[in-house]
Amino acid sequence: MPDNTYKRLLDGNQKFVELSTMHDPNFFVELSKKQKPKVLWIGCADSRVPANQITGTRPGEVFVHRNIANVVVHTDMNCLSVMEYAINVLEVEHVIVCGHYGCGGVAAALSNKRNGMIDNWLCHIKDVYRVHSDELDNIQDKEEQTRRLVELNVVEQVGNVCASSIVQQSWARRQLPHIHGWVYELKTGVVKDLGVNIKGPDDLEAVYKYEHFEKVKV
Repeated sequence: MPDNTYKRLLDGNQKFVELSTMHDPNFFVELSKKQKPKVLWIGCADSRVPANQITGTRPGEVFVHRNIANVVVHTDMNCLSVMEYAINVLEVEHVIVCGHYGCGGVAAALSNKRNGMIDNWLCHIKDVYRVHSDELDNIQDKEEQTRRLVELNVVEQVGNVCASSIVQQSWARRQLPHIHGWVYELKTGVVKDLGVNIKGPDDLEAVYKYEHFEKVKV
């Protein structure tokens, strides 16, 4: 039996267009003129964690960057370019780092199994484990240990977002964006707000603050 996946994608596009224009005939005309999202979403590339569907938002409302295990690395020019454009050009008001329970990248980082080139990327998550090893090693249940590392990884990546010069420059200029950490539960579809909501440099450890940005006046 032939695989209809490719055809389903094209048919799905037609249905998307029909439904969108049924409610608003000018939807695509207006959408094509500009984008003004208020949110930058940094999430996992897992196909089960689509930003718009999870948040009930429409095209144009969320600017999205996704990679394996929602990691923010200060030498990743792809991620930094997305942050620069979203924060300083589009001027988003919120940045959400969203991980998810059942993350294969986090689970792989907890093991010693070789996976190929991706092992180098997963080292960033192993670093999170190393910092929190005392807590994590006391969790006997492997699934619960992995779930906790998912949360700690989100917290760490929120910190990496805030430590960037991109965010701190924006804070000095306009006191935005606010940075948040979420975890998505695949089994229920519900988002858990980890309560890591950072609104400015006062919430950062001193070593991460850039002095010259702090002196900028609005």
